[in-house]
Amino acid sequence: MEVEIDFTRSAQQNADEHYKASKKLAAKKEGAERTVKDLEKKLADAEKKQQREVLKERQKFVVRKEKQWYEKFHWFFTSTGMLAVGGRDAQQNDMINSKYFSDNDLFFHAEIFGASAVVLKDGLGADRDTKEEAAQFAACYSSAWESGMKVVDVYAMRRDQISKLTGKAGSFLLSGEREWHRNTQLSLVMFMKDGRLNAVPAAAFERMDRSQRHVLVNQGNRKKSDAAKRIAELLEYNDLDEIIRQLPSGSFSITTGAQK
Repeated sequence: MEVEIDFTRSAQQNADEHYKASKKLAAKKEGAERTVKDLEKKLADAEKKQQREVLKERQKFVVRKEKQWYEKFHWFFTSTGMLAVGGRDAQQNDMINSKYFSDNDLFFHAEIFGASAVVLKDGLGADRDTKEEAAQFAACYSSAWESGMKVVDVYAMRRDQISKLTGKAGSFLLSGEREWHRNTQLSLVMFMKDGRLNAVPAAAFERMDRSQRHVLVNQGNRKKSDAAKRIAELLEYNDLDEIIRQLPSGSFSITTGAQK
């Protein structure tokens, strides 16, 4: 490195001059580094904003299919293609029992106060795995989720074993032996299929085609609104109200599911 020396000045004066110059250069370097960091942050913020705008534009063109009758309830199709529907509240539990529970169906209910009445259509002919999927669905949409219980017992019964208990919404009179699904775990998976948001028990998803993007929904610390926003982001689905409708009562952890 070459250093200019002014021979009209003393060695001390030359040294002082170079020291001052080096301080100015160091200050310029620090300023340049701060400028670079500020630009990098602005660029990252701009990219995030652009991604959000792109997501909004995509979802403007999502084809919304006509709703099916079962979409007013909690619902899912089992890995064997059977439809299960569950009440969102006591009034819907009554409606399912009176209008959608037929002789060939099975009724599932968690053994806890405050739970969805789930009917598996044509459930009398279902295999054990399919029944376990319906049982897990009933477990997830029960107060066990909000209570933080990791497992809950679920029972299944036939149409002729259940009658309406008058005077109290969502209450039923049960008779005869129950088919038990003990220690049923609480876990859901959400994914998009044919333009619809699906929320299925994890046991069912394990037996399905898992190539589509999906999220694992378990108990956690996220409140429902925050969980819905995270799911919307991961599934690129903008209908927060529909996501919230599909979630049980309680708090959540959301995990990206690996595509198989």
